[in-house]
Amino acid sequence: MTQRNTDDTRPAASSDPLLQPLSIKHLVLKNRVMSTSHASRLIQGEFPQEVYQRYHEEKARGGIGLTMFGGSSNVSIDSPNTFQQINMGVDEVVPHLQRFSERVHAHGAALMCQITHLGRRGDPYAEPWLPMLAPSARRETLHRAIPQAMSEHDIKRIVSDFGRAARRCMEGGLDGLETHAGGHLIGQFLDPTVNLRTDRYGGSATNRCRFAIEVHEAIRNEVGDAYPVGLRFALEDGCSFEESLEMARILQQSELFDFFNVVYGRMDTKMSLIVNSMPGMFMPSAPWLSKAAAFRRAVRLPVFHAAKIADLATARYAIGEGLIDMVGMTRAHIAEPHLVRLIETGREEAARPCVGGSYCRNTKATCIHNPATARETFLPHEIAPSATPRKVLVVGAGPAGLEAARVCASRGHRVSLLEAADRAGGQVLLAASGSWRKDLIGIVDWRVGELERLGVEVRYNQYAELGDVLEQRPDVVIVATGGIPDLDALAGGQWCRSVADALSDTPPKGGRVLVYDGTGRHNAYLCAERYVAAGLDVRLALLDALPAQETGGRGDDLVWMRNLEKWQVPVRAHVELTQVQRGDAGVLRAIFRHQLTGDLVEMEAEHVVVERGTIAVDDLFEAARVHSVNDGQTDLAAFARGAAQPLGQPANGDAQFHLYRIGDAVASRDIHTAIYDAYRLCVAM
Repeated sequence: MTQRNTDDTRPAASSDPLLQPLSIKHLVLKNRVMSTSHASRLIQGEFPQEVYQRYHEEKARGGIGLTMFGGSSNVSIDSPNTFQQINMGVDEVVPHLQRFSERVHAHGAALMCQITHLGRRGDPYAEPWLPMLAPSARRETLHRAIPQAMSEHDIKRIVSDFGRAARRCMEGGLDGLETHAGGHLIGQFLDPTVNLRTDRYGGSATNRCRFAIEVHEAIRNEVGDAYPVGLRFALEDGCSFEESLEMARILQQSELFDFFNVVYGRMDTKMSLIVNSMPGMFMPSAPWLSKAAAFRRAVRLPVFHAAKIADLATARYAIGEGLIDMVGMTRAHIAEPHLVRLIETGREEAARPCVGGSYCRNTKATCIHNPATARETFLPHEIAPSATPRKVLVVGAGPAGLEAARVCASRGHRVSLLEAADRAGGQVLLAASGSWRKDLIGIVDWRVGELERLGVEVRYNQYAELGDVLEQRPDVVIVATGGIPDLDALAGGQWCRSVADALSDTPPKGGRVLVYDGTGRHNAYLCAERYVAAGLDVRLALLDALPAQETGGRGDDLVWMRNLEKWQVPVRAHVELTQVQRGDAGVLRAIFRHQLTGDLVEMEAEHVVVERGTIAVDDLFEAARVHSVNDGQTDLAAFARGAAQPLGQPANGDAQFHLYRIGDAVASRDIHTAIYDAYRLCVAM
């Protein structure tokens, strides 16, 4: 294990509360900012290899005090790989940990791992197809396993597994570790609604704490008393706050723990997970900070806490007022891994903000508007200047165009940006119009601010045509003109309102509203919300089986389902809109084909709002192709790896510039993809 400076008496380099050191036994953390353990889904072959390590190393390079990794890392064979966790149950992991700790320590950061047994939270149908275990045979709603009640032999075996996994952490050069109670096996013993045992592991708080204490005794036997060891502890997980404190004091009195990493509430349903453990955009900032602060006042150990603390003002308040001892800013670092370095250099206003989009809860820890995160092996976070500055014209100031202009200007190119509307943002402006999605506007505001700082010329209210492009005599033209609602191909589409119109126009004064969702994205539900708020009678028809399916990986589908239930909006699923007819007295007849039965279904309303995605606005692109060196073609192999586009030979004698298109000007996709298109096209241009 890397030894660190133990002199905690030297004067701090800054009066900023976030930059003060914190001692955990011999370990001195250089500041109070951390990234908590999470399942980034970046492992290779069950181990944290190059992609995984580079993802965390970037935070260390960015100045973070502590980066914890290995969310839900397994210690036993019957804690399966349910969501791409690290296997800490075998010695083969140690060389990977050693390389990992060396690269993080090289930047002065500390590195810890979370080790756990999932208990009933695992998947019994994942390899090696073993039954899940729990204190009692109580099913977990989220992961659906009906577990086997543990025998004392199971307890003894798993306790030993925890000890051996801890030894691997120490042999791997890590600076410490934490175990996981909330919702996992240790927490299942603590939870009186899950632990129904009548033996010495159940009943009283002391008995329910016995398993946790035995686990940590085994850990201490392997790593010794000097090694920092903590517990991720869930408050009010199946019991009251007072009962949580009682168990925390029992654990504290064992003198086996060096810190508590406090989370709040249950995590055994999808809704409780996105409300309590991983609060989404619909939740307020730092929703459980007051609970963590009350806990800290009642215990003597240092308290870590993370739950939607995404902005530096809140983080600084939490540390400065002594509410907690370490502030977890995990998602903020997914958005801006150099956050601490920007604080240290007085440039925190330049930090890319976390907008709370929860895109990082998708299949990998990708940020909705930082395309380099989780792609560090081939995309840089810091943009290098170009050796050959060029004149670049970007058309369209949606997320793709703004990002293209920002990256090109950061490379040192002379950039002009033309936008037909009177402000930047494109479809993000509509996305941010909903009651709980307003923070998305940070994606636009940050980029507009960066363009001002970089001196990019932005012209609003200019609908660019070919003559405007040719007049500029650019070396590169990037078309980011987005898309328009796809209504033309719908029979009777002229009688309908697009979601773009519905979100930007004044709602009608009366009449029934039928909203059709043909994509599973947010837009149809934003429309339903807008019309319900206007007091209209709203119904919803959708192509999918359940609402908002493209948002489901982030839990936003549940938010919309909850809202629809609260609004009492009738929902008809499995239907595809095929035609809209205009009837008498302004009534519209929408005709659907049921996807399961093939039957035709008719619904009537005075207003029909349709979401079918967008079709590319490509008129300018097609007109400009004849004047381009590359005929508007993008080398997809270079594009996919973020490499420079080949210069190539002119497609014709009149060629004047290289031409590319990105974002929804190519096809209807999401915000992240539009920004990713722009970044990987321009970062090596």
